[in-house]
Amino acid sequence: MSGSSRRIEQIVIVGGGSAGWMSAAALARTIERDCRITLVESEEIGIVGVGEATIPPIRLFNEMLGVPEEEFLRRTQGTFKLGIEFIDWARLGQRYFHPFGSYGRPFDLVQLQHHWLRARAAGQAGGLEEYCMAWAAARAGRFEHPATDPRNVRSTYLYAYHFDAHLYAKFLREYAEARGVRRIEGKVVAVEQHPESGFVQAIRLENGSELRGELFIDCSGMRALLIEGALATGFEDWSHWLPCDRALAVPSARTDLPPYTRSQAHTAGWQWRIPLQHRTGNGHVFASQWMSDAQAAEVLLSHLDGAPLAEPRLIRFTPGRRRVHWNKNVIAIGLSSGFLEPLESTALHLIQAGISKLIAYFPDRDFDPLVIREYNRVANAELERIRDFIILHYHLNSRTDGELWRYCAQMTVPESLQYKIEHFRRFGRILPSEMDIFGPTSWLAVHIGQMNWPERQDPLLEYRTFDAVPYLEQLRRTLNAAALGMPTHQDYIARHCRNS
Repeated sequence: MSGSSRRIEQIVIVGGGSAGWMSAAALARTIERDCRITLVESEEIGIVGVGEATIPPIRLFNEMLGVPEEEFLRRTQGTFKLGIEFIDWARLGQRYFHPFGSYGRPFDLVQLQHHWLRARAAGQAGGLEEYCMAWAAARAGRFEHPATDPRNVRSTYLYAYHFDAHLYAKFLREYAEARGVRRIEGKVVAVEQHPESGFVQAIRLENGSELRGELFIDCSGMRALLIEGALATGFEDWSHWLPCDRALAVPSARTDLPPYTRSQAHTAGWQWRIPLQHRTGNGHVFASQWMSDAQAAEVLLSHLDGAPLAEPRLIRFTPGRRRVHWNKNVIAIGLSSGFLEPLESTALHLIQAGISKLIAYFPDRDFDPLVIREYNRVANAELERIRDFIILHYHLNSRTDGELWRYCAQMTVPESLQYKIEHFRRFGRILPSEMDIFGPTSWLAVHIGQMNWPERQDPLLEYRTFDAVPYLEQLRRTLNAAALGMPTHQDYIARHCRNS
């Protein structure tokens, strides 16, 4: 290195799994020369691996890597995802769908939901999901890539993926190692810090070897070996808003292949169902103060669609985040930075978001505090917006069959969320927020799905002459016809990306 250069030449990633190998792959793609990237992981240490469902931005990550979609899906036993169906969340026997995309297309200065709300109040409209292309296709078990012509109703939806997170990490490991990332097998047993600055200088492995670096990426999961174990960063606990603190995960035999995730609420939590090509992923997220592990396992196993392929695996967690995600020369990516339950499939997105910020605010050896401050500000805003969106599902419920639901309905929620709830309750308006990955369609789906019915109509409706009822009916028919013109999800996978 020249005397004037301040560039980083040694990056050390501690931990593998999705967080570690996504970080390694992205850095290898971005940094083409003059920097050594090393990943340390131990085969003896398990990974959480509950993040098999995703949201649409994951496609941008794979595109950035230059990974062909069909190859990625074959290698990871992947399927397509058009949204999430929620069962028994607002009350027993009720269902709704959180779609990827939009409800129809804009057709008036007043947004569609206001016309729909007025038509529904007059008994002239069906459920909100009936006006969404993603649900029309999901309900029919159909899938194809969205149309590129914005005039085509098939252009109004987005999609994400279901895939095996372990296979994805393996796939990205091959990608990263082919681009020069060095992998070292071993357990970290000690961390060396600068005596004055506290910066991490090296890690020591169980075999006695030492690995020095300038920038350290902590992907050690909930152990948080560097960000917490060495730097004692601190943790902000959100369990008073999100009481679920455990999950049981189990694979089962595949029975069908719907192009969406399913979330079914139970007495003290909820159960996910994620269809993959080779199996179905299942899990029960629950609050241990109101249900034992044994009870939770019984609930999980009794609600499987296929035979279990293993014993349920218990995962303990505390919802919340590190007080800062970038501390000195350590950046926490993934579970080491915090945990939010996978209700809206955000685990892998938060890894992706952390990596994107790292690339956007990539440091030199001075580690400018202004850069670190902005990284942490954005990271906190992202997590808090997702936190609020997840709390919304719990808080807006009228169930009386479990302590969890009664507690959540009565609890005081963050002011940022209460403000949004009240605005929607008054006039059916969606308030945008900075760094909110979930847009108006998502918030609308959950407000209506959880029965946060607006008390009044948008005042602008009184000034509009457009009769939306015929339009809504035509839209519903068009969406259903378009969905039936698509191949089945299973046929589409068999034709394009089946793992044979």
